[in-house]
This record gives sequence, structure tokens and C-alpha cells, in this order.
Amino acid sequence: MSEHDAPAKPAESTRPHTGRRRNEAARRAILDAALRLLADADGAPVTVETIAREAGVGKQTLYRWWPSKGAVLLDALTDRAEQDVPAPDTGSLRDDLRAVVAATFEGASALRTLAREAARDPHLADLMREFTGARRAALREVLERGRERGELPKGRDLDLMVDQVYGVFWYRFLLGHAPLDERTATDLADSLVR
Repeated sequence: MSEHDAPAKPAESTRPHTGRRRNEAARRAILDAALRLLADADGAPVTVETIAREAGVGKQTLYRWWPSKGAVLLDALTDRAEQDVPAPDTGSLRDDLRAVVAATFEGASALRTLAREAARDPHLADLMREFTGARRAALREVLERGRERGELPKGRDLDLMVDQVYGVFWYRFLLGHAPLDERTATDLADSLVR
């Protein structure tokens, strides 16, 4: 029998393999599940198994798309921050600042678990630095727009203002001695623009 006489291969009837490409519905389910678990964890570890189970996917899906559990958690937090803490531009520095600070404070509970994970995971610690750098840049952008509109004096040190916001955040976050609530966010934003 020559190679021309070989029987034809049967046509594949299975779903085409998607390989490393992400299915957006599965990605969204994973990120949403990770956020729910982070919010409910109160600092306790969140595992790949619990994320996968909560999202209704296999563990291998998470490992295929993210290099570590911490990367999944941070991606979820970053995704939420981009949705909930954009750099708003309402035309009012006070309103924009209140929105950014309130949303930052609101994410504190999810960040608690991530901070503990970062202490054990150098890769996640690097990603956390990138995340906090991006959040600082978004806040600085809000302040720069306010200065351009004349709502802040030209000589005002914007980096110091950013440090003041995140100084209050991290101090209260780490010590837990006072709330990180909407009232505090409003008071802090108001004190910065006076």
C-alpha cells in the first residue's frame, strides 16, 4: 500500500483547543471569584483551589494564565482598581480626590490578604510595587489636573500630597487604629485642597 492509498484521518469532532489564549468569560469569573475571596478572607490565605472552585474552572486554567496565585490576586485587584478607581475628571479637584481616596480606602480589606501573600512571594511583592506605583500615578494625575485648573497653587508639592493620602491609608491599614471609611476619605480630600 502506497502513501497515496493510506486511509484518510478521521475529522476531529472535539472542540478546538484554545491553548494559552484566555477565554474572557472564564477570565472574568476567575477575577471576580478572587476578589470575592479576598474581600471575605480577612487576611487569611486564599488558595488556587478555592479560586478555581469559586470561579467554576480547573486549577490548570489559573496556572496556564498566571505565573502564581499572587499574580491572580493582584490582577483581580488591579482590574477592580481600574474599574473603580480610574482617574476621574469631573472638573472639580475636591470631587475627583474624594472619589479616588474613597475607592482606595474601600479596597483595604482585599489588600490585607495580598500584603500577607506578598511577604512570602517575591514575585507578588514586585507586582505589588508596580500596582502601588500605578495607583500613585493615577492620584498624581488627578492632582495635576486640579493644579492646571487653578484649584491648587502652582508651587504645591504634588508628590507630598500623594504621600499624605497613602501615608494615612497605610498607617491606618497596618495599625488598624482608626477607620478607612468614606468619612475619612472625604475629610482627607478636603484637608488637602484647603
